[in-house]
Amino acid sequence: MAANAYLTVQNLTYRVGDKTLFEHLDFGISEGQHIGLIAQNGTGKTSLLRLLTGHEQPDEGQIVYRRGLRIGYLEQSPSYPTDMTVKEACLWKCPPLEDVHEPPEERERRIEEALSRLSITEYDQHISELSGGQLKRVALANVLIQNPDFLILDEPTNHLDIQMIEWLEEYLGRRTHTLLMVTHDRFFLDRVCNIIIELDDHTLYTYRGNYSYYLEKHQQRLDAANAEIARANNLYRTELEWMRRMPQARGHKARYREEAFYDLEQKAKRQTPTASINLAVSSTYIGSKIFEAEYVSKTFGDNHIILKDYYYNFSRYEKMGIVGANGTGKSTFIKLLLGLVRPDSGRFVVGETVKFGYYSQEGIQFDQQMKVIDAVRQVAEYVDLGGGRHLTAMQLLQHFLFTPLQQQNYIYKLSGGERRRLYLCTVLMQNPNFLILDEPTNDLDITTLNILEQYLRDFQGCVIVVSHDRFFMDKVVDHLLVFHGQGEIQDFPGNYTQYRQWQKEQKAKQQNEQKAKQQNERRQAAIAASQQARSQARSRSTAERPRRLSYKERQELVALEQQIAALESEKHQIETSLCSGTLAIDELTRLSKRLPEIVSELDEKEMRWLELSEIEA
Repeated sequence: MAANAYLTVQNLTYRVGDKTLFEHLDFGISEGQHIGLIAQNGTGKTSLLRLLTGHEQPDEGQIVYRRGLRIGYLEQSPSYPTDMTVKEACLWKCPPLEDVHEPPEERERRIEEALSRLSITEYDQHISELSGGQLKRVALANVLIQNPDFLILDEPTNHLDIQMIEWLEEYLGRRTHTLLMVTHDRFFLDRVCNIIIELDDHTLYTYRGNYSYYLEKHQQRLDAANAEIARANNLYRTELEWMRRMPQARGHKARYREEAFYDLEQKAKRQTPTASINLAVSSTYIGSKIFEAEYVSKTFGDNHIILKDYYYNFSRYEKMGIVGANGTGKSTFIKLLLGLVRPDSGRFVVGETVKFGYYSQEGIQFDQQMKVIDAVRQVAEYVDLGGGRHLTAMQLLQHFLFTPLQQQNYIYKLSGGERRRLYLCTVLMQNPNFLILDEPTNDLDITTLNILEQYLRDFQGCVIVVSHDRFFMDKVVDHLLVFHGQGEIQDFPGNYTQYRQWQKEQKAKQQNEQKAKQQNERRQAAIAASQQARSQARSRSTAERPRRLSYKERQELVALEQQIAALESEKHQIETSLCSGTLAIDELTRLSKRLPEIVSELDEKEMRWLELSEIEA
């Protein structure tokens, strides 16, 4: 093993029943690498992590770690002894202080930071009382507090709100951990990982760059694979004609060519990993009246306000995203709209033509002995798209990456991500004209997310999405409701990246205003001190003759007044531009740098003006 190698994997093969997830994998992970693992649901991402951490045993191959390496593993569905408290779970398996090479106060600071940033406050609550999302956050805090050499994370951003995800990005970026993770969060992948490995068709492909680099090189690989398949198909047709013309006994060379033909036949039949059929997405007719929230209020307990006299009129074909911290009422808002929760006052008035399709966090319970195709046909055999066109259950499943063979599988054989994909298909098969998706990206692989994003962009109806996936929101929605908590809801006309840019501009504006206020206070104090000095000078004995400005100083004073006026004008123009919300990022950066330079120049020139004015007085 190389000096900086943390992990070496050789000839790794793993099967589940008669299904081979991967075979003969060889790869290594070195100190300091941040690696993201990408694969379709059901191809073995979680299984690979469980093999690496000893939770499963391979059919073949070796997994070798550097001796003495401390490993932290966040499972997709973590578990703890139910009699543990939250605090005990957060500190579980943490090394004793004497084994930690850092000051006690640094460890204490790290613990406090992780718990507060992940909104873990009820330390004495028992693990058995937590929801799945709360337990995942406790497990994440536990892994980070362990401060291992090597972090292995399975879907770390699931059940985190956007503020938590952005903090985790920054936290992992500034630490020296070596990292291997599975996540569907593409912003997170892009900002945290410097290597992407893709598990596809039982094979591992390595891309030495972030997610943006992976997208470019992945497409090049697919293009090359498609070209190879096209060449194989052309050659296959030629060889097939040869086979048909020579059915009689063949010599050695002919038998060799016959064997090569069967290999070629398999290659020609091979499909690219992302192959799927194209659908002309449609929906049932939706009228101009969608829904109106008429001064709705909802409170839980004494002071947990979800809505307070909230009014909103939803537009036809609107595609809205709902964001906000956990616990601010996003999912409750959806349930109020659907009539699953009753408001304390006010009402939702829904148009007569509206047909909801609801994809919830809880999902549905399938009959495990049912086949995949039957679960969708139970909803509908086909959907009428109008104009004599129909969408069958098989076509929809194929579009969402269930091959005809996989459609005949029993549901109990599906992975967690595949079941979520099947659940999505059952919702879409209802042919709704108003889709409501509550955290649809959890447990879906990136390939499925791309397909869903395209489906929603083409969808001829209304959409509401509750999600913490920033990349997904940017591609699907054009309008946000931002839940700030305690009934405060902000209506923002744009996607998530535009909202974050607006937030940064507002923060910069507030900081500049505060700085300008402080500088103005200093100038006023300097002016007051100068006036006091002049007053004292006037009260001196008339025998003390004051010095007068020289000709050169008078010229300088006049120039200073002109320069100060020009700088004040430029400062005002920049502040107006920064608040406009229309600047490109490059221009915003340039003006943000120029503003403090102007303020500094103003300070310097105004102080010199005061000095000369005092002599003139």
